[in-house]
Amino acid sequence: MEEQINLGAVKVSDDVIATIAGVATTQVEGVAGMSEGIVDGFAKLLTGSQLTKGVKVEVNEEEVNLDVSIIIKYGISIPEIAGKVQENVKKAVENMTGLKAVKVNLYIQGVAVDEKK
Repeated sequence: MEEQINLGAVKVSDDVIATIAGVATTQVEGVAGMSEGIVDGFAKLLTGSQLTKGVKVEVNEEEVNLDVSIIIKYGISIPEIAGKVQENVKKAVENMTGLKAVKVNLYIQGVAVDEKK
């Protein structure tokens, strides 16, 4: 039998968890991007390294609750995309951190309209 040696604790920062959740969110087809909320009556679209601003993380021992704010593309079914985002975020966070994602609360902050159409 192999003996398990406890070398210490592993703590994943909230920013790392937020980054994982942000990337998992933007991988879902129909998500225009992340949002940090409504500013001057408009939802601000976040890109690149700003993705973490669209995610609020609350860690409780081995569980995590997430609040994710997004902007969706026009014409996308909100209930359909919500389920896909929640599932993708849950899987990514659990697989990469070992924490149990108990809640993935999703906030639709805006709709992106393609100006070319």
